[in-house]
Amino acid sequence: MFIQTESTPNPATLKFLPGRDVLEIGTADFPTAEAGSKSPLAARIFAVDGVQAVFFGSDFVTVTKTDEADWNHIKPAILGAIMEHYQSGAPVMEGEARPAGGHADNFAGEDADVVRQIKELLDTRVRPAVAQDGGDITFHGFDRGVVYLHMQGACAGCPSSTLTLKMGIENLLRHYIPEVLEVRPVAA
Repeated sequence: MFIQTESTPNPATLKFLPGRDVLEIGTADFPTAEAGSKSPLAARIFAVDGVQAVFFGSDFVTVTKTDEADWNHIKPAILGAIMEHYQSGAPVMEGEARPAGGHADNFAGEDADVVRQIKELLDTRVRPAVAQDGGDITFHGFDRGVVYLHMQGACAGCPSSTLTLKMGIENLLRHYIPEVLEVRPVAA
């Protein structure tokens, strides 16, 4: 098994491409080792000293290291953990654990059409580009012209995430949807 690695815009995060599906649908974000306990793959990766967070996309795994960890020391152990997992035949997710589908769905009434447009633009224009960088951005809410987005994977804590939100996503949404005035990040 050959696992490729790619850098991301976030220097604390690397993208690992195992050459096979990681998740069939959705994404899975594990900001802590405790959250990763529902995934045998995430648990193996968290067993590597210096791993802070793990994120799964359809065909990639992003790993965020602690500030103290050095990629030269932990990258080989992470590669080994991913390889061991796939050779073991264990599932990526266990039991009732299901990957996240993405966006929050609790919007109706007068904002429903605007929210539908926001989600459509995010799904067609933003999320595919962000996935290439090892992350995901999902819709969290819309209130009085402000769109709230949740950043995951390589996007969470990335030094360029504010620029991505303000100059990229906010400008795109404002261009196509006049009701959008601003975009803000939210924590999980």
